[in-house]
Amino acid sequence: MSQRIVKSYKVLVGLEIHVQLATNSKMFTGAANAFGAKPNSLVDAQVLGLPGVLPVMNRRAVEYSIKVGLALNCGIAKHTKWDRKSYFYPDLPKNYQISQYDLPLCADGHFDLVEEDGTVCPVRIRRAHLEEDAGKLLHEAPGGHRIDGSIIDLNRAGTPLLEIVTEPDLHSPRQVALFAQELQKIVQFLGVSHAQMQMGQMRFEPNINVHITDDQGAVHKTAITEIKNLNSFSVLERATAYEIHRQVEQWIDNGSLGVKSTYGWDDKREITFLQRTKEDAHDYRYFPDPDLVPVEVDEQWLAELKSQVGELPAARRMRYVEAMGLSAADAATLASDRLVGDYYEQALAGGADARRVGNLLINVLGQLANRQNKPVFELGLSAGRLAELAVLIDQNKVAASNALPLIEKLLETDSAATDAAAALGLLQNNDTGAIDVAIDALIAQNPKPLQDLKAGKQAAMGALTGMLMRQAKGLNPKVVQERLREKLGL
Repeated sequence: MSQRIVKSYKVLVGLEIHVQLATNSKMFTGAANAFGAKPNSLVDAQVLGLPGVLPVMNRRAVEYSIKVGLALNCGIAKHTKWDRKSYFYPDLPKNYQISQYDLPLCADGHFDLVEEDGTVCPVRIRRAHLEEDAGKLLHEAPGGHRIDGSIIDLNRAGTPLLEIVTEPDLHSPRQVALFAQELQKIVQFLGVSHAQMQMGQMRFEPNINVHITDDQGAVHKTAITEIKNLNSFSVLERATAYEIHRQVEQWIDNGSLGVKSTYGWDDKREITFLQRTKEDAHDYRYFPDPDLVPVEVDEQWLAELKSQVGELPAARRMRYVEAMGLSAADAATLASDRLVGDYYEQALAGGADARRVGNLLINVLGQLANRQNKPVFELGLSAGRLAELAVLIDQNKVAASNALPLIEKLLETDSAATDAAAALGLLQNNDTGAIDVAIDALIAQNPKPLQDLKAGKQAAMGALTGMLMRQAKGLNPKVVQERLREKLGL
């Protein structure tokens, strides 16, 4: 049989994203919700599924989930309920997970993904439902010690988990990774999740299939495969790319379209591998949880949560570029963290130039923040003082190169920026009369550099400017060069 020929193919990827919510307690109990605690220390009778213990819903987790739904333009259910998803696995002590089945909290949303070339890819959000997380199976003991078999840490069990499911509207590995990055920005911006993937607080499961058109025009649709528990953007992109290639090559080799399956990712070999054929909903025997009352979302509660969502990262980035003239990179930095963006805008309210403030915040305050391992808004410099410094620089009263020592002085004293600059001797003299006197004296004393400058040797300008600055402290070097060129007719 001749080899099958691919004329073209279309990739369809839907994402399931699991986001741990940053509540203080777990989803249905008061046990602490935290990362890094001693194994099996964040458990109680409810987490362990002991007889006679009843669940109590975490209201804050519901509110966090609604905020994410609103950010993704979802409809918010006025009435929803809790369901038991039954399956037996060692990390699930109750042998069922409290989840949502037919009445998710959020559904039918959409998000416009802006790609790197500016193309807009609309992504439909099928649902976002709230559930409790399972525990974690470990195949190495703490410290990396090898063991026979597996051990279980139930600290994660019961953590509020928001599962977001998209329609198969993503068509390339790069789109998949970009959407995941945008979603991380949104949940961090809203303050509902730390979304640190290395801590398991955000996990991705792409559902992938390919529509292959052969050389006769017939379309062959591969079965959907789901890759489980990917925990980095790089792995998500690489695993998606490999699985697309694997499905196409499988059809070319033997005409197989596969069966609906769950795959894992081997990061060392950079391949996907079969885990099991995929379960259907009926395999989980869903039924309403008899111990929990339904959730009713009234208009007042919903309006209050809408008011807390505000402008989202993508919209804020676009405004910073289009209205404020920032570079795309600077806009992304300032818009990625809500508190950083708010601090930036408070400084702008002081009348400072948007680009100047952005530069100071990212490159100068950012340098200090990195040294101290804390966010810029926690350094102690008020947004008003940052605005004062930006204005001084734009008025040529202070050199931009002196911003760092000035900010360090402001952090020590919290004095006005002008006073701090004066105390450090950094205020620049813009008096053209004084500058002209100094230039006249320089011209009389230094004929050689002047001849070099007139002969076109531009390095001489720096030498002359340096001489002037040493002879007359505090002169503005920019004004000095302008007056020097004017006097020499250059």
